[in-house]
Amino acid sequence: MQMLSVLNAFNTFPLASLEVGHHFYWQLGNLKIHGQVFLTSWFVIGLLVIASLAATRNAQRIPRGIQNLMEYALEFIRDLAKNQLGEKEYRPWVPFLGTLFLFIFVSNWSGALIPWKLIKLPSGELAAPTNDINTTVALALLTSLAYFYAGFSKRGLGYFKKYIEPTPVLLPIAILEDFTKPLSLSFRLFGNILADELVVAVLVLLVPLFIPLPVMALGLFTSAIQALVFATLAGAYIHEALEGHGGDEHEEHH
Repeated sequence: MQMLSVLNAFNTFPLASLEVGHHFYWQLGNLKIHGQVFLTSWFVIGLLVIASLAATRNAQRIPRGIQNLMEYALEFIRDLAKNQLGEKEYRPWVPFLGTLFLFIFVSNWSGALIPWKLIKLPSGELAAPTNDINTTVALALLTSLAYFYAGFSKRGLGYFKKYIEPTPVLLPIAILEDFTKPLSLSFRLFGNILADELVVAVLVLLVPLFIPLPVMALGLFTSAIQALVFATLAGAYIHEALEGHGGDEHEEHH
């Protein structure tokens, strides 16, 4: 009887209708879109586009200012891709890994530096794009698509051999691994950014002047580390999908 009462309680509140917090929605037909996530994401994308245009509009042989900053970022992303994918494979993946890193980096820092919550919405509130689980899951799924694309483009149907090597007994574990990779990527990024913003918000309420400042500085550092971790793991997963083709040559190169 106790079990039946518990089940009836769950039926009274269907899980599918439960939501956490209030959101600003855009209604497109029967589709509901989190408007606040799109607004902050477009803001981040706009910043990156403006910085790219400013850096390339009047490029100098001796870079200065924004051009110097963007060239440094490009060199950093190239080194990251080269370290993860190797000299022969890294070049086609620099744009993808660079986009991931820069979008996550600027998104994380926007949450730490821009007072989004001061901008009032009809419902909900603005926050960093990576503060929303939908954004981090989308980035993780894009990484998974890139991972599978790399494997298929390099090895064709032979890519499926990895699921039964060295023995078919490991097939369930290999399939489970493909599900856990995007889950770990998305929840790690989401959890760290959300926790950092919550800690800063609580400290601002309790001690509104001096104590939050070092915590905010630490948050900027951890936000940059989270962007680096995400891009590094994405490169590692892509390398794992590629290494079955010409793997001996790649290992010999390293």
